[in-house]
Amino acid sequence: MKDKRQLIMEATLFLFAEKGYEGTSIRDIAEKANVNVAMVNYYFGSKEKLFEEIVKLKSSTTRLQLDEIASNKSLTSIEKVEMVIDSFIERLFTHRVFHRLIHQELILNQREALQCSIVNNLLPNASIIKQVIETGIKKGEFKKVDVETTIATLIGTINQILLSKKMCNRLMGKPDDYVPYEDAKFKKRVSVHLKQLMHAHLSNK
Repeated sequence: MKDKRQLIMEATLFLFAEKGYEGTSIRDIAEKANVNVAMVNYYFGSKEKLFEEIVKLKSSTTRLQLDEIASNKSLTSIEKVEMVIDSFIERLFTHRVFHRLIHQELILNQREALQCSIVNNLLPNASIIKQVIETGIKKGEFKKVDVETTIATLIGTINQILLSKKMCNRLMGKPDDYVPYEDAKFKKRVSVHLKQLMHAHLSNK
């Protein structure tokens, strides 16, 4: 059985997806979670702190997956990069609305404390990818590349696809009612492209 804290976080995710951060009130969240406002405030203190907790939870889940990939000694460095790509595509496509909310906060910079919290939670995940690439360079599996901009290229490509469905559809020549993030063929297309890109960029062979 789900506890009240989990119910509140799930209700918040649903409402943020439906109404956005600004359009969602603590009262809306309490009503959706079937709890009183005092309970939401007791667990989280404010809507901003609630958002921070959700970011923390989701980024830590991603971190566990990345850690598992990075520590797998049976994989080559390029195989690890490929698994990172598939992991990111799957998670970000699945949770794309929340991902857009995060990036909206990063871009608008209206709540500095929240923005710092988001960055502090996301940065360790990027650091794991950095570790994978740097290890590949040390082993001679990868060329000496600019690691930080390589990570920016990888994540930035996925972000560009995710941040505007209309732009993505126009770029791909698809109608406005097409939902690329739910199309397995499109996800495969993005995965293949990024893997080819990283192979060409990183491979020392």
